[in-house]
Amino acid sequence: MDKFVYSLPSTLRQDSRQAPLRRPIPLAWLSAALLSACTPETPSSDPPMKPWREELVVIVAQGENSVDAEFELQLVTLFAKQLQVKMKLLPLPQDKIMPPLLANKAHIAAAGLRGNESGELRFGPSYQTASEQVVCNGKFPRRMDGLVGKTIAVAAGSAQEAALREAQQKLPALRWKARHQQTVTDLLAEVATGKLECTVANEEQLALARNFHPKLDAAFDIATPSRLAWAFAPNGEEALFAEAEKFFALIKKDGTLHRLLDRYYGHNERLEPMDAVAFVTGTRTVLPHFRQLFEEAGMLTGIDWQLLAAIGYHESHWNPLATSPTNVRGLMMLTEDTADRMDVTNRLDPRQSILAGARYLQLLKEQLPLRIAEEERTWLALAAYNQGMGHLEDARVLAARAGLNPDTWADVRKMMPLLAQPEYFEQAKHGYARGGEAVILVETVHLYYDMLKHLDTHEAPYLPATPFHLKFTDLQNLSSPL
Repeated sequence: MDKFVYSLPSTLRQDSRQAPLRRPIPLAWLSAALLSACTPETPSSDPPMKPWREELVVIVAQGENSVDAEFELQLVTLFAKQLQVKMKLLPLPQDKIMPPLLANKAHIAAAGLRGNESGELRFGPSYQTASEQVVCNGKFPRRMDGLVGKTIAVAAGSAQEAALREAQQKLPALRWKARHQQTVTDLLAEVATGKLECTVANEEQLALARNFHPKLDAAFDIATPSRLAWAFAPNGEEALFAEAEKFFALIKKDGTLHRLLDRYYGHNERLEPMDAVAFVTGTRTVLPHFRQLFEEAGMLTGIDWQLLAAIGYHESHWNPLATSPTNVRGLMMLTEDTADRMDVTNRLDPRQSILAGARYLQLLKEQLPLRIAEEERTWLALAAYNQGMGHLEDARVLAARAGLNPDTWADVRKMMPLLAQPEYFEQAKHGYARGGEAVILVETVHLYYDMLKHLDTHEAPYLPATPFHLKFTDLQNLSSPL
């Protein structure tokens, strides 16, 4: 069984209101840690499980490289931090989770499990409720009995299979195939390409998949909404279960859970279908020309190159000759002032533009208070990238006055649009701002960033960077001017 040990620093504070969210572990690291860097052992060689007060053993879904997996990992990391213990992750297929829990080989399973059903496992408090929806290729049925005779497949052991079992109680003729070594994302792609008639996905999974397959749509809800929860062995320690209850009560009360859900799922439906198609097409036809430049900028600043690429797409659709009516120019759409500050001599040179945009974002991050968690710093700095640090600070002041947390984007973004209203900007230190534009930028860039991480961009060819001096007519096959 593969094992991965993730040790939490002893210096982490317990004050969840000060810094409740740490930078999420990147999906690539998670996938590598769970699948590549693990040391295989045979079950017979497994040492006895340590008490949870020494080391928390958590089962996670094997092979998951998704927003769901990153969200679950963030939750259990926060829980381990609250307990002040080390954490060991055990990657297992969802249909293989129950035996180790019943055999006391793990303390918790955090793998997007449906906690609605009573059975051998004990479920903790629900942290997310999501509708389970039937998704079919072509003309889809409008009622449940229309599924009889169709080829339906779901991931084995998933919340979706549990929902189908509930539906089967009302429609005994309902049949499906439980696919092993496949995820909901895989099956949605099969439906989209016509390889599979129907599958089941929750509303958040479908919303994200529609950015890659715009024609996917839900037919109807197959069962009662899934109440996702962690699973515990029925004979597990009552003290651990009580700690989990206390943990979820705390993060619901102080808003941490809401911010996590908003961070991972709050931006899924921002793109229109045509915008999503254009973006996915651009990652294969335009991005390869500039990927090396984004990677270079990422190496120099420590900012993920995919985030920089997401900003570049939002700003110019990766068009190095883009120019706005206000004379903001280049691939990263730099103002003259920002270009001068970053020592840019030609804003239409894609290398200069990308490096300057990355350095400017890093500079904005460094201006924020050190107490702000890394992930929050990124999104707050991105809002300042759009509207300026002064207007961001005005929004943070408004958030504090409203009893919100000025150090989290989820709260500050509620205040940004208010800076366009006289009753607010007249009292603000830096005056009027189009704060709503900053919210749109951050949320859209966040979605592009998630999509880039999802796409197999590492398989895209590296093409020579497009020379900045080419005439625009030579670039029309790459992108369109703004």
